[in-house]
Amino acid sequence: MNDFEEVNLDLQDEEWPFEYTDEDREIVRAIVFDESANFYFVQVERNDYFGNGTFIETSGGGVEKGENLEEALKRELKEELGLEAEVLCRLGVVRDYYNLIHRHNINNYFLCRAVSFGEKNLTEEEIRDFHLSTMKLSYGEAIKHYEAGRSSKWGRLLAARELPVLKKAGEILGEKVTNL
Repeated sequence: MNDFEEVNLDLQDEEWPFEYTDEDREIVRAIVFDESANFYFVQVERNDYFGNGTFIETSGGGVEKGENLEEALKRELKEELGLEAEVLCRLGVVRDYYNLIHRHNINNYFLCRAVSFGEKNLTEEEIRDFHLSTMKLSYGEAIKHYEAGRSSKWGRLLAARELPVLKKAGEILGEKVTNL
């Protein structure tokens, strides 16, 4: 499954002015699918300095001290989706910026197959501030959600980062998932 060119993108935040960065954050993210060609995302409801709206995003988060990327990924999937997953391959890296909070993100993406779902372990902030929930979508529905989000600054940042990786996953998985 590694006979493809990984995504390797460097993106700038064109939505807010750049002042400086004071954090480089190593992040893991997953494109997750199941045997029925459903894809799983977190739905985020924001009402903060990035704006107001509801968006989808790949599950993932920061790598903690002492974790390797795969350990961090499996922990994040369990916390946010309640998911046990099989990591199939690395999809690539997207480096981007959140100028508003002065952060440089190094997003490591993986393709994962859902094995089983159980209890989530969301943080208080994820529940209170972002109202995280699980979204199960077809490939085409996911593309449409990202495209629809482009009407806001935050949605444009998300789409720029996530759509190329989702499309790479679609290429790898082929017609089984992209034509549904």
